[in-house]
Amino acid sequence: MNIPHSDKNRIVIIGGGFAGISLAKKLKNLEVQLVMIDKHNYHTFQPLLYQVSTSGLEPDSIAYPLRKVLNNLNDFHFRWATVEHIDPEQQIISTTKGSLTFDYLVVATGTKTNFFGNKAIEKFAMPVKNVPQALNIRSLMLQNFEKADDCEDLEERHALLNFCIIGAGPTGVELAGAFSELKNHVFPKDYRHLNVSEMQIHLFEGASRVLPPMSEKASKKAMQFLNKLGVVVHLNTIVQDYDGDKMVLKSKETMRTKNFIWTAGVTGAVINGFENDKMVERLNRFKVNGFNQVEGYKNIFAIGDIAYMQTTEYPKGHPQVAQPAIQQGKHLAKNLKNLLSGKQMKTFKYNDKGTMATVGRNKAVVDLKNAKFGGFFAWFIWMFVHLMALVGFRNRVIVFFNWAYNYINFDKAARLIVRPYKPK
Repeated sequence: MNIPHSDKNRIVIIGGGFAGISLAKKLKNLEVQLVMIDKHNYHTFQPLLYQVSTSGLEPDSIAYPLRKVLNNLNDFHFRWATVEHIDPEQQIISTTKGSLTFDYLVVATGTKTNFFGNKAIEKFAMPVKNVPQALNIRSLMLQNFEKADDCEDLEERHALLNFCIIGAGPTGVELAGAFSELKNHVFPKDYRHLNVSEMQIHLFEGASRVLPPMSEKASKKAMQFLNKLGVVVHLNTIVQDYDGDKMVLKSKETMRTKNFIWTAGVTGAVINGFENDKMVERLNRFKVNGFNQVEGYKNIFAIGDIAYMQTTEYPKGHPQVAQPAIQQGKHLAKNLKNLLSGKQMKTFKYNDKGTMATVGRNKAVVDLKNAKFGGFFAWFIWMFVHLMALVGFRNRVIVFFNWAYNYINFDKAARLIVRPYKPK
């Protein structure tokens, strides 16, 4: 890998997500050589991927070039590559662009979709973890509506217009709400000769309530919103199989659908090279101490979703959402400065700012430490927080005007099949 030789300590960050960029930004004035490696050349604001999937936003409004995000750093080098192996003893990283040595390594690779070993579902399901996948869902949705508009077979048309979302966490709930808005406000104008009421939106959840990570109050409120929007919610229901046309439940019931979207879980995006005892089995997360050091190493760290830090308040590790990743990135920057200057590192403490999810127009739920509420005010807070959290002023402006246009006109303008999706 063509990185200039330097007498400075080399810090390598793998991953340009929330954790990676928050760390890199705070290392601005540190006398080190900083290298970031990512398989994409952009940062993705994942909380709004569902809006790309449902034609609410174009992908360039939630993605931002990593080189531009970090262009004011000194001695910074970005490489667009995939890390294939890490040799922690020799301190060597092997990538698709060659090898690189490191003095300090920070793994911030985040998560990937978890199919729980089900190869059939993995082959045919539509995940929504990155921009290409979100565009695939958008294309498939619009392609199936075009087919339905020209389909004379009633059973086939129903399958084309049946949207099944597996997993009623925040992403699943938000997708269900967005599809409902398309059904109620947009598609009737686009497909005037099609009976859009034939469109069905089914949300499946293995637990006893929607939004399991949030409070009972938030779950109950979200359920009311979903029912009002016409979403059919299936609780305590496990999806067992899918072949691209027919879905099979654990109860052996079947349902035809051409739109099978999987949001049922995530697992750590691990890299080969570490012994199994460094990982939490099943979760694929690195065991880290209070300084985010990977167990057994002084110069290798893990932050964000890939890190598993057990504390009294979080015996199962911190939640795999943006705020812990951002806070761990900022905190690790301080600890690296302390480490390089011979000072004592400080233990990470998570400041829980609350959780929220939107369920469509004027509908959202918010869980704060001392307050739990839903409705229009929660929706307004959700919009403000997400707008301010976007990377780049341009993206904030674009998203704001898109939201304003969509709200005033009951429309979603990004209904484009720019890259047709070919089902497997």
